[in-house]
Amino acid sequence: MAPRIYPQALDALSDMPDGSVVMIGGFGGPGLPQVLLKGLIEHGAMNLTVIANTCYLPVVENYDIADLVDAGQVKKLITTFPGKPNQNVPVVESYKNGGVEIEVIPQGVLAERMRAGAAGLGGVFLPMFSGTEFSLGKEIREIGGAKHVLEYPLIGQYALIAAHKSDRLGNLVYRRTQRNYNPTMAAAANTTIVQVRELVDVGGLNPELVVTPGIYVNRIVVSRDDRA
Repeated sequence: MAPRIYPQALDALSDMPDGSVVMIGGFGGPGLPQVLLKGLIEHGAMNLTVIANTCYLPVVENYDIADLVDAGQVKKLITTFPGKPNQNVPVVESYKNGGVEIEVIPQGVLAERMRAGAAGLGGVFLPMFSGTEFSLGKEIREIGGAKHVLEYPLIGQYALIAAHKSDRLGNLVYRRTQRNYNPTMAAAANTTIVQVRELVDVGGLNPELVVTPGIYVNRIVVSRDDRA
């Protein structure tokens, strides 16, 4: 089934309930789905669990995960970098006040846990950080003479991602930092919503450039304004 095409981000997000698990892709710059972030803030869904690489990129962005926290919409963050205390004031202050729970994990582990979710795996044993605080309370096995830590998959009810182009079947072409986490999140979520700068007819994309096939895409919002 071809994805639905929406005129506005708010329309594509209108059915997201409170308490949803939301993956938000990118590594800053064009990879961050700022149009969808703005729409999510306007929608106002509360008690969200947000899975994202970083929570705050100063100056560069107009909308980021810190804005969701500042709006009181986030219950828990699963991230690799919550930000420096003197930079990411909304997240730091909310954490200090008990308003948001933060789970910090390394970038490679974030990627592997999402890939496990996309592949339908029950978990993955990773040969890293055994004996560190990241392994506390987790199952550890010795495999091939090395200790491995069991990590469970991450699956989103929604994924909000950005891409450069899409055709009407949802096949996606990325640009620059849009390749960071967006393809993995698209495969690891139940409902993937993508903002694109350009929508073309079927056959209008070079198939050699397609990274995410349309089978993973459910909704498309077209906007040339990356920063909303």
